[in-house]
Amino acid sequence: MPTLLHIDSSLNGDNSVSREVTKTFRDAWLAQHPDGEVIYRDLSAQPLPHIDALSYYAPNVPAEDRTPEQQASYALRDELAKELEAADAVVIGAPLYNYTIPSSLKSWLDHVIIGGRTSQTEESTVAGKPVTVVTSRGGSYAPGTPMEGNDFAQNYLQWVLGGSLRLDVNFIVPELTLARIVPAMSGLIEKADASRAEAHEQARERAKALAAS
Repeated sequence: MPTLLHIDSSLNGDNSVSREVTKTFRDAWLAQHPDGEVIYRDLSAQPLPHIDALSYYAPNVPAEDRTPEQQASYALRDELAKELEAADAVVIGAPLYNYTIPSSLKSWLDHVIIGGRTSQTEESTVAGKPVTVVTSRGGSYAPGTPMEGNDFAQNYLQWVLGGSLRLDVNFIVPELTLARIVPAMSGLIEKADASRAEAHEQARERAKALAAS
């Protein structure tokens, strides 16, 4: 059965553009896979605990030698890694907060990056899986804009997802999402709407392309 792992991390609920676009991707993917399964995690509504020493170091201890505390602490990491390993495709909503990703998404990454299993090995158990990242932002960080170079999310995610986990990463970037909220940005509403519409179209086309591959 085809499986999609769908992760949202925006705190804006129904007002979230990244959630809108990941849903468009999900709906298009399900249209191509009517018998498919979706594993969904809303990291804002149900945040994961920050990784601690027990769970961080437990993978380095042979399973038969782990203490009950180590095993219990590692169980969540194993569950999250298995979800990623089971997925045929992944879509992640990653809005830009304070120039980087939400801490809830960082916690998910900290749990699923397991050295010698999903990461730091040529034989990563998730290598090659297609992941589509919707990295929305309230303003614009495009070349030539005043905020150029201050986006610390996309480069980070490219390295962590593509370099460490060895996933096949594709980005969709809706910009200017605050244009209808911030009065000073009212002159950018048309550009914001165009960027939003383009993001939805890219999500639909990306989902269809993955189904055909």
